[in-house]
Amino acid sequence: MPNAKVLEQKQKLVAELAEKVTGSIAGVLVDYKGITVADDTALRKELRENDIDYFVVKNTLLYRALEGTGLEDMRATLEGTTAIALSKEDHTAAARILAKFAEKHDSFSIKTGFLEGKVIDLETIDSLAKLPTKEVLLASVCNVFQAPIAAFARAVQAIVDKNGEAEA
Repeated sequence: MPNAKVLEQKQKLVAELAEKVTGSIAGVLVDYKGITVADDTALRKELRENDIDYFVVKNTLLYRALEGTGLEDMRATLEGTTAIALSKEDHTAAARILAKFAEKHDSFSIKTGFLEGKVIDLETIDSLAKLPTKEVLLASVCNVFQAPIAAFARAVQAIVDKNGEAEA
């Protein structure tokens, strides 16, 4: 049985981890065994640049942290090495980056994930990974809105040009 100080530290870690998980809109759990330090460093850098919190976690601590979060179904995947990527703002970034990394590294695999407080399966994570970035989606929406306005402007310009030719 651990002493009171160690137990208190672990309870604090579990509470902090539970707060991070519940404060995130999306998260992905991975099995990171077999990757090199250089690969891990590059992965962490890319995740950090996309405002994703990524860290290795002990399975027992995550098991306890998931209690009461509605994400208890993720507990079944808590075996072996586990790292978690949490995003507070972008629904797809963690899935996109980790899926791309997993494609290049055979020993690195995605275990499970969650989105808006619901556990999602690997197929859903794969679908999220294939979505374009938020910036690309916003640009597409802007182009869709801009297209009718541009067409109208060209039509008005054509009318003006045609009327100008008749007067000459």
